[in-house]
Amino acid sequence: MIKESTLHISFMAVRQTMRRVISRIVPPREVEDIVQETYVRICQVENKEAIKQPRSFLLKTAKNLAIDHLKRADIRLVDTVDNMAEFEHLVSADDAIYQQVATDKEFAQFCEAIRQLPIQCRKAFVLKKVYGYSQKEIAKKLAISESTVEKHIGLGVKRCTYFMMQLTKEERTETMKNSKKTHQVRRDL
Repeated sequence: MIKESTLHISFMAVRQTMRRVISRIVPPREVEDIVQETYVRICQVENKEAIKQPRSFLLKTAKNLAIDHLKRADIRLVDTVDNMAEFEHLVSADDAIYQQVATDKEFAQFCEAIRQLPIQCRKAFVLKKVYGYSQKEIAKKLAISESTVEKHIGLGVKRCTYFMMQLTKEERTETMKNSKKTHQVRRDL
């Protein structure tokens, strides 16, 4: 059995752990919002006495909220590489994503995409793509398996590609809106 004050104390005690759990699921800018939403949800629980393990309850609630956030955002990310040929195409030097980052604006957007990667994934991705480390070197440097390095790089490429494609899509939509406004003004004249 648990009182509201005990639940609050438990929340404050697991807050950092909760952030780490959530940061593995959603982009960094969303983490604090989900932590706050978790607190709001626990405050709304009617039968607090039924919570026997507050730490587990809080972490599970936070994880479920993060997963719900991804579902609402309609983001479907694949964490594994199913087809090695597809993987090689995605990480090849002539990949379209790297050709798109030619301008300063696109480069800044690409940097933002990298900043949104989970920490371990970001490290592996940057070591491979920026510094040219081999998977074996990255595995040794980060103390993880080569298989995990491969998955991190694949995930990094997919997330960055998705991020850049979303920006391109938004820019096209914005251009079309501006074009319609221009045509509207010309008709009025």
